[in-house]
Amino acid sequence: MAERTVIWSVTASKQLRHILEFWIKRNGSNTFSLKLLDRIEDNLEQIKKYPKKSPESVYPEVRVAAMNHYSIYYRFTPSSIRIEAFWDNRQDPNQLKKIIKNGA
Repeated sequence: MAERTVIWSVTASKQLRHILEFWIKRNGSNTFSLKLLDRIEDNLEQIKKYPKKSPESVYPEVRVAAMNHYSIYYRFTPSSIRIEAFWDNRQDPNQLKKIIKNGA
């Protein structure tokens, strides 16, 4: 089987960028942001290989891979993984509902 392609939604890309920029500004360096990116890449490799491993979320056809304070919300097909949201779990969950519902 061919490897699945990871596709980031515009919203998920913006969320990730804002989180990484926040940590760079807060810490005065990119060290933590680079570590976070490594963890995300590790998680995405697992998701690509075993997309059903992560539990289903409360949203139809959307699974969630938790990473401490962050979660990756995604859908999958035989050929792709679509990241719907890269979510800071400390945020208002009602905002997440809007993002997933709109398929941003």
